[in-house]
Amino acid sequence: MRRFNIFASLIAAALIIVSCGGPQKMADSASLVKYNMTPDPLETHGGKVAVSVDVKYPEKYFHKKAIVTATPYLSYDGGETELKSETLQGEAVEDNYKVISFTSGGSFTYADEIDYVPEMMRAELFVKGKAVVKTTEVDLPPIKIGDGIVTTPLLACKTGKTISFGDNFKRIVPEEFVADIHYIINRYDVRNTELKQDDIKGMKEFISGANENERITMKGIEVSAYASPDGELDLNTKLSGNREGSATRYLKRDLKKSKVEVPEDENFFNLLTTPEDWDGFKTLMEESDIQDKDLILRVLSMHSDPVVREKEIKNISEAFEEIKVDILPQLRRSVFTVNVEKVGWSDEEIKQWVTENMDTLVLEELMYAASLVEDNETKLALYEKAWKKYPKCIRAANNVGVVQLAMGDAERAKDAFEMAQDIKDHNILKNNLGVIALKEGNVEAAENLFTSAMGAGDEVNYNLAVIKIQQGDYEAAKSYLGASENFNNALVILLNGQPSHAIEMLRKLDETAKSNYLIAVAAARDDDVEIMYNALRAAIALKPEFKDHAVKDVEFFKYFEDDLFKEIMQ
Repeated sequence: MRRFNIFASLIAAALIIVSCGGPQKMADSASLVKYNMTPDPLETHGGKVAVSVDVKYPEKYFHKKAIVTATPYLSYDGGETELKSETLQGEAVEDNYKVISFTSGGSFTYADEIDYVPEMMRAELFVKGKAVVKTTEVDLPPIKIGDGIVTTPLLACKTGKTISFGDNFKRIVPEEFVADIHYIINRYDVRNTELKQDDIKGMKEFISGANENERITMKGIEVSAYASPDGELDLNTKLSGNREGSATRYLKRDLKKSKVEVPEDENFFNLLTTPEDWDGFKTLMEESDIQDKDLILRVLSMHSDPVVREKEIKNISEAFEEIKVDILPQLRRSVFTVNVEKVGWSDEEIKQWVTENMDTLVLEELMYAASLVEDNETKLALYEKAWKKYPKCIRAANNVGVVQLAMGDAERAKDAFEMAQDIKDHNILKNNLGVIALKEGNVEAAENLFTSAMGAGDEVNYNLAVIKIQQGDYEAAKSYLGASENFNNALVILLNGQPSHAIEMLRKLDETAKSNYLIAVAAARDDDVEIMYNALRAAIALKPEFKDHAVKDVEFFKYFEDDLFKEIMQ
C-alpha cells in the first residue's frame, strides 16, 4: 500500500525556511524533511481517525528566527475538516513553542484525532499554514499528503442479537391422581364412609375419564398401605399387609364394575406396605402445633430403634394423648396413586388449530406452535395470544418484543420488553433492552445492560463484541467472540492481523455480498490477487452497490490502476 507523505509535505511546505535564506529558501528545500506516518494510510477505529507522524529535520534547515504554523486538513466531497495546528520555532525565537535547532536539526511527533464521517472515505489529506521571520510572512500553499481512509471496521454487523424464551411443551405429559382411605385402629376393612370421600370420587372420575380418552394411557396404579408406628411390629406388619389386600380388592372390583380395561401386565399394580410409618409420623409432627413437638422430634433424631422411639414418646404423656387423637389416625391408611400419560396434539394438529382456532391451545402449546411457523406475522399472533391469555407470562411478552423487533417495530418491541421486565426482572430481558439501546445509538446504556445480562446466553457475548468493535477494541471483541464462527469474528480476526484465518472462517459461513467483500479485503491484505478479484466479482454480483464502495476503498488502493480492477468496476 502506498505511503502518504503526511508530514514530509506538511513540514516541507510549512517549515521551509533555512537560516540564511528566509521562507522561500525553506520552500525550495522541502524534500530534505524526513517522516514516518502511522497508520499509512489513515484508518478509522471506534468512529475516530487518528493521525500520528514522526518528523525529522536535517541540519542547517530551520531558520533560527522562524515561527511556522501548519494546519493539516481533510478535504472531501461536501466539506473540509481541520486537524489541530502545530507551531514550531527556531532556536533564536523567545517563545514557548517546540524548538528546532538550526545546527543539528530536530524531530517531533505530531498526533491528533478527529471524528470520522462517511464522506471522508476518499478524503485527501492536505496541509496549509504560514511561516514568519521577523516581519516577513509567507502563506504556505496547500500541499496534498495522503489519499483516503481505511474503513473496513465499519463493515461490522452492528445489530445486536435478541434472545427468545423457549417453550416447555411436552408431547407426552405424565399425570397422577392421589386418593386415600383410612382405617380404624387395628382394623383393615374398607368402610363405606371412606368410599364417599371427595378424593375417592375424584379418583373414580379421573380413571373413567382416562379410560374414555384415546389420548390418555393408563400406566399403572400404586397401592401403598400403612400402619401407624404404635403397637407391636409383628402386628403392624400383618395389619399393613391386610390393608393393602383390602384396598387392592376394592379397587379391582370398582375398575371391573366401571368397565375399565386394565393391562394384563403384572407390573401394572405396584403394591407396597409400610408396617410402621415413622416418616409420615415425622412429617405430621413437623406440621402440627402439638405440645412438646420439638422434644418429640428430637427423640426421632436421636433414636432409630422403633421400640425405643415408641417408649420415649409415650413417656411424654400429655403430648402422647394429643398424638393418639390428631396424628396416629391419619397414618392408618392406604394410598392410591393412579399414573397416566396424556398425549398432546401432533405438530400437524397444532398447525391446524393455529389456522382454525388459536383459543383451543394452552400456553405451552401456543409457545411451541410459534416455533413451527415461519412467517413473523403468525409468530406474533401466537405470542400475543399467549400473552393475552396469560398476562403474567414474561416469556410470551418477551417473545412478542423479539418478533416485533424482527419486523422493524422497535418502539413496540421496547414496550413489550419493558412490560415483561415489570413483571419479573430477567437477564434475557436486559439483553433485549440492550439491543434496543444499541439500535437507538445509546452505546453506553447498551453496554451496561449487556454486562448485567452476562450468563443469559451466547448472544450477550456477541452483543458485547459488537460494542467493542464500535469502540475500536478488537482484542476485547475477540475475547467475547471466542471460537464462534460469524461475520463479526472474521472481521475481528482480520483487524487483528490474520487475513488468511479470516478468509477461512468466512468461507464456512453462508455466502453473502458482505462476506465476499470482506474476503476480497482480506485477500488484498494477504496479496492474494486471484482470491481478491474472484471475491470482488461475487460481492458485486450479489450487491452491485459494493462497486461504488470498492472504487473508494483504499484497501484496494494499489490495484486502482490495474486493468482488471477497472474492468470489474465498470
